[in-house]
Amino acid sequence: MRDSAADHTEGDKDVQMNGSMAASVGRLLILGANGQIARIVRKDLLGKAEGAGCGVQVTDYLRKPARLQIIDPGRERVVDGDVNDYPTLLAAAQGQDLVLADLGGRFEPMAANVVRAMDHAGVGRLIWITGLGLYHEVPGEFGRWVEESCGHEVMEDTRRAARIIEGSDLDYTIIRAAYMDDRPDRDYELTAKGEPYRGTTISRASIADLIERIVASPGEFNRASLGISRPGTAGDRPVWVD
Repeated sequence: MRDSAADHTEGDKDVQMNGSMAASVGRLLILGANGQIARIVRKDLLGKAEGAGCGVQVTDYLRKPARLQIIDPGRERVVDGDVNDYPTLLAAAQGQDLVLADLGGRFEPMAANVVRAMDHAGVGRLIWITGLGLYHEVPGEFGRWVEESCGHEVMEDTRRAARIIEGSDLDYTIIRAAYMDDRPDRDYELTAKGEPYRGTTISRASIADLIERIVASPGEFNRASLGISRPGTAGDRPVWVD
């Protein structure tokens, strides 16, 4: 793994130092628990018998929970809920240490509900998965293509959601993912907010790896927005590896 974001600024170095002193998460609420990244995280954390993350209690929050196969009944509970249903979301947030959001749809109202529920429940740590291009940070022809292919209103919705999170008092990590695939590699590089985005693709397993790293050391990457991509995939269009 290439972790380039950690060495760019003094602020990032402070984040790394804080992370080394933080205890791992005890209770994790996963919003959109049937999402493809969320499923990897659940399998990795709940399948562990030892090591970082092995004792995490997981709350799976999703619509139509019958879709979800329980991995460990002793450490996992399921809530049938929609993130747009504030009372159910607030109830699920009670007593949690960290919230992971692997969501789809209109992001702005969901971000507002998540921040509000976390504030009212006293939960301070959030991981929010989104796409690249939040800050027009993707350079050149690829950046133009991303904006055009996703559509202006879709991109603006994700930007408004990010502004809600960044304007909150939460300890958030926004993960700005490149175009995703299902390869098993866990090889990635990170770019900090304010830096040009590098790369065009990333494996979902790599994103899960970063999330699990934060679950194990939640002081890492506090109030940070991280671009994540596979090394060596720069190009004008997504570069897929064999």
